[in-house]
Amino acid sequence: MKRVFCPKCDHQITFDEKKYEDGQVVPMVCPACASQFKIKIGRKVVRNKTGEEKEVREADFSCGSIVVIENAFAFKQELPLAMGENVVGRRNKDTDGVNVEIITSDPSMGRKHCVITVKENKEGGLDYFLRDFPSLTGTFLRNELLGDRETVRLEDGDVITLGATTFILRTAGSKHEEENL
Repeated sequence: MKRVFCPKCDHQITFDEKKYEDGQVVPMVCPACASQFKIKIGRKVVRNKTGEEKEVREADFSCGSIVVIENAFAFKQELPLAMGENVVGRRNKDTDGVNVEIITSDPSMGRKHCVITVKENKEGGLDYFLRDFPSLTGTFLRNELLGDRETVRLEDGDVITLGATTFILRTAGSKHEEENL
């Protein structure tokens, strides 16, 4: 199943892309706002509301990822992390500065909720750190609330909760990540 977002209202639309061939243009109608638009199957470029085209790259999991656990508000998602600061939050078309957007209707998760920092260590490996953005509902690591301005080290498999949404950290090269390849 493939997910696309309406360019007008940002409503999520899910459809089976296997019914179409690469390069085929598929007309879509948003069920939320009735906006009509087209998508091209297999296309690596998207056009925003102003007509600008932006290249969409394949997800790069070389710095690890977070796996959002399915809950009452969303579905399972695996989102890549990048070197440096990764601002994690609820996906919203009007929010800038979030590079790990969790698709959810969870109102208790902030648009900018927490930050996961990925740094290279002296041995050439990667270290992971977590801090609250700050958010209104707090960030929990292994069911423990992080304090104000507290930064904690993360390990592969750590469970992080933001509001009613929970995700698991998968570090680069972890055996869990290799199983997904």
